[in-house]
Amino acid sequence: MEQIPEQPIVKADSEPEFAAFVAIDWADQKHYWSLKVAGQQALQRGNLDSTPEAVEVWIMELHLRFAGRPLAVALEQRRGALAVILSKYAHVHLYPVHPTTLAKFREAWYPSRSKSDPVDADLLLEILTAHRSRLRRLDPDTVEMRLVQTLVENRRKLVDERTALSNRLTDLLKLYFPQILGWFDEVTSAVVGDLLEQWPSLQEIQKAKPAKLEKFLRTHHCLEIPERLNQIRQAIPATFDRALMDSAPFLVAAWVRQIAVLRDSIRQLEKHIAELAAKQEDWHIFQSFPGAGAALAPRLMAALGTQRYRYASANELHCFSGIAPVKEASGNTEWVHFRRACPKFLRQTFHEWAGCSIAQCEWAKAYYQQQKARGKKHHAAVRSLAFKWMRILYRCWKDRQPYREEIYLTSLAKRRSALVAALAKAVQMP
Repeated sequence: MEQIPEQPIVKADSEPEFAAFVAIDWADQKHYWSLKVAGQQALQRGNLDSTPEAVEVWIMELHLRFAGRPLAVALEQRRGALAVILSKYAHVHLYPVHPTTLAKFREAWYPSRSKSDPVDADLLLEILTAHRSRLRRLDPDTVEMRLVQTLVENRRKLVDERTALSNRLTDLLKLYFPQILGWFDEVTSAVVGDLLEQWPSLQEIQKAKPAKLEKFLRTHHCLEIPERLNQIRQAIPATFDRALMDSAPFLVAAWVRQIAVLRDSIRQLEKHIAELAAKQEDWHIFQSFPGAGAALAPRLMAALGTQRYRYASANELHCFSGIAPVKEASGNTEWVHFRRACPKFLRQTFHEWAGCSIAQCEWAKAYYQQQKARGKKHHAAVRSLAFKWMRILYRCWKDRQPYREEIYLTSLAKRRSALVAALAKAVQMP
C-alpha cells in the first residue's frame, strides 16, 4: 500500500466575517468559556450551567450583543450534548477540536500537566484564532443523510450488543447444556430462544413429550426433525451439579429475552434503513459495488454523504477513515504502522466491505491473494484491498456514476497492471 501524505483541510466555502471567537470547555455540570471580539486582543471569560435553558440565554445575549452576526465557536466534542444544543443556532459556526489535540497543546505550554477548565477554554480559543485553518468546520449533511448515518451506526451498536449476549449465552450453555449449540447453527435465533424459554436444560427437554417437541420444531420450520428428536433422546447431561443447573436458567432466560428484543429491533432498523436508503439520489452508486449488500451499501453511502466538497481527493478519504497507514520518519529511522486515531466505525465500514468483496469480485480476490503472497497478514491484505476499492468508490461518487467492472478492467489492461496477469492466472485455475 503506498504511503499517503496528510492532506490539508479543505473548507466547504469561504468563512463569514466573524463578530467574535468563542471557546467552550464543556463539563457535565458547568461550562467555562473564553471570548475574543474580532479585532481585539482582550479576553473575556465566564461560565454557565450545562442546561439547555442556560445555554439558550447565553447564546441570545451574544446574539443581541453582536447584532446577530456570525460567531465562531470551538468546543472539544463533535456529537456531544453541547454540540447538539449549539447546532440549532444558524449564526453559530462550530469548530470541533479533537481532545488529543487540546491535550497535546496544553502539554506543550504546561509541561507540569497542570489543568483547569478556564485554562482549557483559553487554549481552545488560541487554537481557534491562531490555527483555524487546520480545523474542519462542522458542516452537517442533509437531514435525510444524517438520519441514515445515525441509523446505520445504531444498527451496528445493537448488533454488537447481540454479539456480546450471544457470547455470554454460549459460554454458559457450554457448561451445562452444550448439545443445543450443535443442534442449531445460531444461538441468537428465535428457535433457540423459544426452546430455552420452554426447556432451559437437557433434563427438561428430555421430559417433554415427543409430539410436543415435534410440533415445536415444525412451528419453527426446522429441517430433519426425526434426526433432531433422536439426538435429544440420546443426549447425555454434561453435569449433575445442582448449583449450576438450578442457577443457570435464570441467566439464560434473561439473555434470550434481551436477544429477542435486539433481534426485533435490528430487523425494524434494517427495514427502515432500506426504505430511507432507496430514496437517496446516490443510492444507485453504492448498491452497484460487489460486496455492498443490504447492510454495507447504506453504510458506504453514509460514509461519503452528499457533500462532494467534503473530500478533496481519495487520499484525504483514505487518511480520514484510517485505511491509509501512518508513516513516521526521523533521521535514518522510518516506521510505517496502522492508523489508530480515526473514526472507528468508518474504518470498520470500508474494511468489512473489502472483506466481503473478495468472494464476489474476481479481481478483488486476485489482489487479496497477491497481497497475501507478498507476506501480508489477512487484515493488512484486506486494508490494502480497501485502499484500492476506495479510490474507485471515490471516483464513482464524484462522477455520480455506478460501478462498472468492465470499465475498471479495461483501465487495468491499459496501464498494464500486474493485477491483470494475476487475475488471468486466477481465472484459469480450476
